[in-house]
Amino acid sequence: MAILQNMNEDGILEITMDNPPVNALNIDDTFEIAAIFNNVAKNQEIKVAILTASGKGFCAGVDIKEIQALSGNEGILNVNQACYDAFAAVYECAVPVIAAVNDFCLGSGIGLAGSADIVVAADQAQFGLPEVDNGALGALTHLQRLVPQQRARQMLYTCETAPAEELASYGTIYDVVPKTELMETARNLAKRIAKKQARTIRAAKRSANGIEIIDIRNSYRYEQGYTFELNLVGEGEKARQAFLDGQR
Repeated sequence: MAILQNMNEDGILEITMDNPPVNALNIDDTFEIAAIFNNVAKNQEIKVAILTASGKGFCAGVDIKEIQALSGNEGILNVNQACYDAFAAVYECAVPVIAAVNDFCLGSGIGLAGSADIVVAADQAQFGLPEVDNGALGALTHLQRLVPQQRARQMLYTCETAPAEELASYGTIYDVVPKTELMETARNLAKRIAKKQARTIRAAKRSANGIEIIDIRNSYRYEQGYTFELNLVGEGEKARQAFLDGQR
């Protein structure tokens, strides 16, 4: 996988996930996403960040093949830490983060988009958590920033996805546009923000996080505790292997 970065003259940093065929995140690249967003604090030239993906899928979740290839609990321990760091880094990024969701957004994709300040989406995008089918838990914290709590629970239990238009009806997606217009929409919004006084925008971001009702870090870490438990009793292993065997 490649995590591509580009910053334009307006001070807009674009981060693009590029891992055909479905943009599943491996451990190293998830840690890299965390490092990129954490480093924004050191670069005063950055005014806004856009997180997007190329090709098919915004993010299909973690790389299950990689987890299964690692011995013992190494895979699940590393991927959980990587996701924890990446989601927190997006949420706590020093500048506003716009998630430009080009296609299906699943699992850790929900963690990333749900950690962002603003979401724009292509009209074909679907959002969902397949965690229960994978013998894991996590990112309900972030899904609840995108859909109402009881809808989020129904999606968690059934692994059902929700279309971008539904999320827009809740006011959690700024705009739903044709895929060909997605980046233009995100960039135009980013430019509007980038024109504001930079120190004030960074203060506004800290202020917005400071009054958040839910502690994102602790809430997500609590969820992850159940993923560790499911792995200890073997449920996670069975579910991931069933996925790789094509049984679901």
